[in-house]
Amino acid sequence: MKRQNTFSGLLLIGIGLYFLLREFQIPLLTQFYSWPTILMIIGIALLLHSYIAMEYDTLFSGGVLLGLGIHFHGLRNYSFWIDHWGIFPLIIGLSFLLRFQKTRKGIFPAIILITLSLFVIFASNKPGWFYWINVVVHFIETFWPLLLVGFGLYLLWFKKK
Repeated sequence: MKRQNTFSGLLLIGIGLYFLLREFQIPLLTQFYSWPTILMIIGIALLLHSYIAMEYDTLFSGGVLLGLGIHFHGLRNYSFWIDHWGIFPLIIGLSFLLRFQKTRKGIFPAIILITLSLFVIFASNKPGWFYWINVVVHFIETFWPLLLVGFGLYLLWFKKK
């Protein structure tokens, strides 16, 4: 029973500390009073829960949320932060790698995503045939809500148990 409450306890402690520190308005911490910090708190709570309770199913989601929180915090506060779509597959690939460390599952997607993201971020002279990926990413950036709607409709009508 104690392990079931680990995540809830950690999350409440993190959110409570966040709002307490926000009340004090400490000048050094003002850049952390934003929504990316909430993502980081949830991600850290999931990661800590995974390791404390030895339930490694939430390692991936904790890694993704922590990574997204760090990325969006960096975009808001640091001019040198990389603003490129390749960061998202990197975050997901690193989360697969984090999960692989304990479950031994997901190394293949981790390697592919990390390699792809590092290539698209840092390769200055990409081959001409690689341009299609930028077109696909732009299309996804524009119409990603339709993917959510389509997946929701699929779950409602076709995914029956």
